[in-house]
Amino acid sequence: MKDIIDKNPVIAIIRNISDSDILPYMMSLYHAGLRCFEISISHGNAIEQIHNMKQAMPKDTLIGAGTVLDVQAAEKVLAVGADFILSPSTNAAVLEYCKENMVRLLPGVMTPTDVSVCQEYGFSTLKLFPAGELPMNYNKSLKGPFPGTSYVAVGGVTPQNAIDYFSHGYCGVGIGSALVNKKDLKEKNWDKITEDVKQFYQKLCGQLKEEKVS
Repeated sequence: MKDIIDKNPVIAIIRNISDSDILPYMMSLYHAGLRCFEISISHGNAIEQIHNMKQAMPKDTLIGAGTVLDVQAAEKVLAVGADFILSPSTNAAVLEYCKENMVRLLPGVMTPTDVSVCQEYGFSTLKLFPAGELPMNYNKSLKGPFPGTSYVAVGGVTPQNAIDYFSHGYCGVGIGSALVNKKDLKEKNWDKITEDVKQFYQKLCGQLKEEKVS
């Protein structure tokens, strides 16, 4: 997963978007510069949406399946073409399945025990969830005993505070509903969404380049 996150520091989390809106919505984010998406399977039609978006989106789009809680769900999303899997928790069966089948997985962690279990199965790029409920530098506390780990902040991340997570050592962020203006989404203002997200993403990438140089 680290190679994906290094190239795509922002994962756009897609949840509860209607079948009629999901393609124009994802395309509006694609035109803004985003290439990495998570479609959460916590709602009814998401697995079919993953299949449809893999067919409809440009070929350089990466589409992961989120909220994968068990092996059965992992098998289903991989069968429809998911590029990677995200989980909100540390499920040993999912970890073992992904390890054995060489599946890219971003497992959710919050405690040192979670991190230790993930490392036991060979996973070191981890999703810190819910990041917004924890101190901003919490990842550094985990990196102390687990220096080989990297963290993607998910939960409570917004375009306004995203850069703060990177400044505190996170390698990536996942942003859900906070990524776009709710009114623009409701009114299907796709061009406005593209404009706003592009402005955020270009500014963020510029700041990240400056941090690397310094």
